[in-house]
Amino acid sequence: MKKPWLILVLPLLSCGGGNTNSNVKADGSEKTSRDKILGVGAKIIQAKQPLQAFNTYLNGFHFYNGNINAQMEAHHYTAQLNEDLYQAIIFDGNGADAKIMGVEYIITEKLFKQLSMQEKLLWHSHVYEVKSGELIAPGLPDAAEHELMKKLATTYGKTIHTWHTDQNLTLPVGSPMLMMGFTKDGQINKRLLTERDKRLKVSTRKKRERRKDIPSQKAMAGANAWQEGQIRQFVISNKPDSAMHKHTQ
Repeated sequence: MKKPWLILVLPLLSCGGGNTNSNVKADGSEKTSRDKILGVGAKIIQAKQPLQAFNTYLNGFHFYNGNINAQMEAHHYTAQLNEDLYQAIIFDGNGADAKIMGVEYIITEKLFKQLSMQEKLLWHSHVYEVKSGELIAPGLPDAAEHELMKKLATTYGKTIHTWHTDQNLTLPVGSPMLMMGFTKDGQINKRLLTERDKRLKVSTRKKRERRKDIPSQKAMAGANAWQEGQIRQFVISNKPDSAMHKHTQ
């Protein structure tokens, strides 16, 4: 008999690959000795409950909405808020020098159905990412990862990148960008998969085989809108109403 709590505990116990460096070296001077001492003290003394909740590591790939050829690997550190909602901090690596690229919010079909049609255009499905083996949870035992992927296959993500280290930007400059996920074979640059698999010692092909039993369902209307030519992207504006939640086509 499977123990449900085991699936929840395993992400906490698994380190899951520590060999992916950041894409860039950030601009700025080295830390001073005082800053280093303050950092050590803060690490020991201060409580960090919000960060401690990010206990599951997911590795996948994104592309800029409107430019499928601009692709990158993304390291997600994920916290489950409730049965239907997750939040993730996205890094460009999984080492101490990793840069925060952005965030992703993940919701179940139940919540996706409640969104307005305009809002749905900002979200992408995860079913292909799971079924293809592109989305992985490095370090988790196969059984635990499989259970996790069965649930993620029916979810939807809204992803925004704020630091474009894939463009070798050494500072988080420029406009935030809405990201999307792949939906069929032939879209991802195979080099990205090959390099990821080699570094993390995994096989996308084998994971794809193991996940054949996960149901493959059509994404709900509104998701992956880029496929229908409905491109949404953010712009920087100096207009008085630019702080409102608006997006452009």
